[in-house]
Amino acid sequence: MATRSYPHPILAREGWPFIAIALVLAVGMHGWLGFWLALPFWLVLVFVVQFFRDPAREVPMQPGTVLSPADGRIVKVEAVRDPYANRDALLISVFMNVFNVHSNRAAVDGTVKQVTYFPGSFVNADLDKASTENERNAVVIDSHGTTVTLVQVAGLIARRILCYVKPGDVLERGQRYGFIRFGSRVDVYLPADAQAKVAPGDKVYATTTVLAQLP
Repeated sequence: MATRSYPHPILAREGWPFIAIALVLAVGMHGWLGFWLALPFWLVLVFVVQFFRDPAREVPMQPGTVLSPADGRIVKVEAVRDPYANRDALLISVFMNVFNVHSNRAAVDGTVKQVTYFPGSFVNADLDKASTENERNAVVIDSHGTTVTLVQVAGLIARRILCYVKPGDVLERGQRYGFIRFGSRVDVYLPADAQAKVAPGDKVYATTTVLAQLP
């Protein structure tokens, strides 16, 4: 299998302030209370570090493959209407819990045609209505003439969607393009005749898992 490596930090830069605060609190409480009474603060530090981990991944390079944009669990594979590109589509949704890597990565090579932010509510991202009611950010990509839409969806705890691309940017599959803090989902809208390679309940990993094959 042909692969391409794309560089990623070991720890996401979005987490550095949180990690620093957690470290200062843990060290301070340790010095004041001793190890055992300060143990909860050390556990918080461990949680924060694991949440903001951002490992490098090998990038599958088979033509026409759509890679997972996030770590998590598949919660939906169904035919729908893509409201961002106004077309019939195959929707594959990846739900991320607080223990998953939350760095979002490009599912395909292509050029960003549209980036649209939608304010909204913060219901559980595992629910169907989260796709249309929650705060979200849609990125529409032209992948060599094929439209692929990636939608970052905030969740019950998530309160910040970060997206680092704009119209005209050229993305490579596996490239880091955004981040969502503390539990969320990513919806992937593909051509209606794309062939899904995953099913609800499957665990997937950003970049390394193939979600679908484009026609």
